[in-house]
Amino acid sequence: MPNAASGGVLHSGIEASGRYPVQYRFSHAKKGNRHLVVVFANFSAPDEYGWSNGVFDNLRSNILWIRDLFDGKNSYYLCKGMDFELERSVITLISNVMNSLGLTPDQCTMWGGSKGGSAALYFGLKYGFGNIVSIVPQFKIGTYLEKHPTVAEFMMGQVTETNVRVLDNVIPDLVRAGANRGANIYVLSSPQDEQYPIQVEPFLGLFNGYENFNFIFSDSPHISDHTQVTRRNVPMLMGLINFLIDGMAPRLGFARNGNEQPDTDRSAIDGYLKATSQVSSSFPAPVVFTPAPGHEAHGPTVQFTGSAPGAVRVSLWENGKFLSSPQVGPDGNWVWRPDRPWTVGKHVVRLFAVDPAGFHSARTETVFTVAAHVSAATETYTADAPHVPAQQQSSPSPAAPVVSVPAPGQQLPGSFVGIMGYARGAVQVEFVENGMRLGMTPVAPDNSWSWESGWSWTEGPHTVECYAVDMHGNESQRTAIAFGVVNAYASPAPDFAPR
Repeated sequence: MPNAASGGVLHSGIEASGRYPVQYRFSHAKKGNRHLVVVFANFSAPDEYGWSNGVFDNLRSNILWIRDLFDGKNSYYLCKGMDFELERSVITLISNVMNSLGLTPDQCTMWGGSKGGSAALYFGLKYGFGNIVSIVPQFKIGTYLEKHPTVAEFMMGQVTETNVRVLDNVIPDLVRAGANRGANIYVLSSPQDEQYPIQVEPFLGLFNGYENFNFIFSDSPHISDHTQVTRRNVPMLMGLINFLIDGMAPRLGFARNGNEQPDTDRSAIDGYLKATSQVSSSFPAPVVFTPAPGHEAHGPTVQFTGSAPGAVRVSLWENGKFLSSPQVGPDGNWVWRPDRPWTVGKHVVRLFAVDPAGFHSARTETVFTVAAHVSAATETYTADAPHVPAQQQSSPSPAAPVVSVPAPGQQLPGSFVGIMGYARGAVQVEFVENGMRLGMTPVAPDNSWSWESGWSWTEGPHTVECYAVDMHGNESQRTAIAFGVVNAYASPAPDFAPR
């Protein structure tokens, strides 16, 4: 997650007044600077928040990071299924933050790289913001999405020539129309960027007539590809943004420095941040069944179970470090069994629930202790060399789970992948693909279980391994499930009603 600029408090929230909830992070300006930098994310941005690696730590302005994650997919902050209400939800957030700060559009900078650079250009031009910094953008968005078919399907619904052409022209049409000719625009690209000949160079001439359009052509043998263009130019870009924050867009004419008002009334923006906080007081905090408060575990394996009605997942943390985010089942229950043993000593784990819109509940805290000894006997656990207790050594592993659905080689729609079967003597079944844990599901008293992924799968063949886990934590051998995924529109979802 991004560090708060100037070491201040980082606020997280959701603007939910539009059709599409928009998640954001915000940090106040250092020493009352009267400027807002809006940050759009590139494809590889951590947690879908751009420039969140601490590079803005010393920036003096207010900063608004906007997350490009809608129904689990990227969108260029534009549309879902060609529905541009998504764009309007995003501009609502920006406008509300700007107005709450008492700023005007000329006191705002739209900033982003690659996908985020395209968004910075689009929103900056269309909505009249004063400064636009667009680093290695894509002008022909529809064409570029051929490299990202999942995003293409999300944004277009149906990937047709017409829809590709519409997205290819959203930015060029704004420039051709002369939108926001008075903006201070800075576009950075490089001949070493493989996208430059198609995505940037053909459109530079459209900016003739713009008052302060600046094209920064970074030509260096040390630049090898698209991503390296940004990394190579970070120091120069930080210098540029500090000029913009101070009201000094590099150009001929009058320039003004400072632009700070330490005593500015912050009640409006503080009220907005509170009203749109990601932590919702109406959303109940998760309940922990095990371990019980003050529980002393006589072994390194501690399994968490609990309840979080209305949530899709819970998020667990210890000492500020993320532990896991297990899914919540349809009955509201969740289970998490760590992959690694706990160290000997006291542990304080904090967790919160997350609802389908991304709102967080209040925090729950659970405290337990891992003892150094199994019992009064001489058998001892240590963090470096944990021993398995005698009763666990003698416990047989549960039988491998039996899969009844899907059938081997069955073709499933990508929007719905469900797996079900039986697992005798087990308390849960866990799922893995290519070494990555996908999730888990509890086993019912009649030994049946069922699991739905909750996300859209990529087209093509998939092999998921599942294994059963008993009450002692013993794992069964793995059962492989091979199936194919086809376009979500190709066939209806299978019937998973109990038989």
